[in-house]
Amino acid sequence: MSVKWYAIYTRPRWEKKVNGLLLQKGIEVYCPLNKVRRKWSDRMKTIEEPLFKSYVFVRIHDEDRTAVRMTNGVVNFVYWNGKPALIKEKEIQTIKRFLDEYENVEVVKMEVATGNRVQVIAGPMMDKEGQVLEVKNKTVKVCIDSLGYMLIAYIDKSKLISVQQTNQNS
Repeated sequence: MSVKWYAIYTRPRWEKKVNGLLLQKGIEVYCPLNKVRRKWSDRMKTIEEPLFKSYVFVRIHDEDRTAVRMTNGVVNFVYWNGKPALIKEKEIQTIKRFLDEYENVEVVKMEVATGNRVQVIAGPMMDKEGQVLEVKNKTVKVCIDSLGYMLIAYIDKSKLISVQQTNQNS
């Protein structure tokens, strides 16, 4: 059975402690740390603080989930559609590479709004671009305008990324 990356939710401000406790248990763990410059009254100092507040990533076998959950400071796994959310290896590597290259990284939740250009990142319409026509709860009505036809699909928000964001980062 293969190992998979999962996101876990920690007590507030326990990300680094949970990281250390899981390492002591021999569990592969990743707590993305952002290098941030802080001004003290007498000097500037670069400190490392967790990029995602109350989140840490673990790479484990399914049978190790209980050991992770029973670790002091761990609240639970992050769930998506009733199951612990799987994180792609590629996404972990992207976060690591990004934090190696940049300091003072800011995490901004992507808002999907009518008129935005988006790219589908999962499902049968993967890699297609389109324009957001409507947003309702967790689904988005997207007009995919390739082939000279207007295809309209209702797509889960989690399967979309903003085209403006991808163009800025490439």
